Amino acid sequence: MAIIIKTPKQIQGIRESSKLAAKTLKYLGGLVSPGITTAYLDNKAEIFIRDHNAIPAPLNYNGFPKSICTSVNNVICHGIPDNTVLKSGDIIKIDVTTILNGYYGDTCKSFPVGDISKESKQLIKVTKKCLDIGINQVYPGNRFGNIGYVIKKYAKRFGYGVVYEYTGHGVGVNFHEDPSVFHSSNKNTGDIMLPGMIFTIEPMINIGTAQTILDKNDGWTVYTKDGSLSAQEEHTILVTEASHAVLTVCDYGCL
Repeated sequence: MAIIIKTPKQIQGIRESSKLAAKTLKYLGGLVSPGITTAYLDNKAEIFIRDHNAIPAPLNYNGFPKSICTSVNNVICHGIPDNTVLKSGDIIKIDVTTILNGYYGDTCKSFPVGDISKESKQLIKVTKKCLDIGINQVYPGNRFGNIGYVIKKYAKRFGYGVVYEYTGHGVGVNFHEDPSVFHSSNKNTGDIMLPGMIFTIEPMINIGTAQTILDKNDGWTVYTKDGSLSAQEEHTILVTEASHAVLTVCDYGCL
């Protein structure tokens, strides 16, 4: 499949959906506290998204049963909301994708639950930095491999593992499009970025090994192989004529 170059109309639609995804994530982040369940967050997310005339993209996507992904501690991604009670010291990754007027916006953030350890704080900080330096590699003429090259190089300074089995992806017209955006890759490899391309960068960074285990029972939940903590940050990015634009941003007071 070819990478879709979005039209101005599509870009505007994706921009609006991405802003709603960001608003939803900000709203959910404000609800994170010890004692709540991940199912509670899922219910609040579905109500919020539908109240804004949109649809939660994960719901029933290839059989996924919930409206958002909630991944706690050693769960890397695709955690299914359930009756798990959050406790102080946990970290939770909340992944939100909205469909607004047929267009997709996709974003994720790691949130501390109550008081977390210095180790957990550093992991989240480094993961945010990995996303930022990956985004800085987005401009016309650059190659996609350079995103993963700089992310892996930075994360390795802290001895962290960079998940390579799950990637970012094209997004906007469909939930998942070409290209796959690797967070661990070789320099100057991959397709060339062109204006109008839209994709996610979503580094998943583990304190320990980069290796993963897929839950065979539910077919979705992905764990760190060694049980170590994992963090994730994600934005939807547009390649512009001159550089890039981060679409999944929520201006102050946007709620």
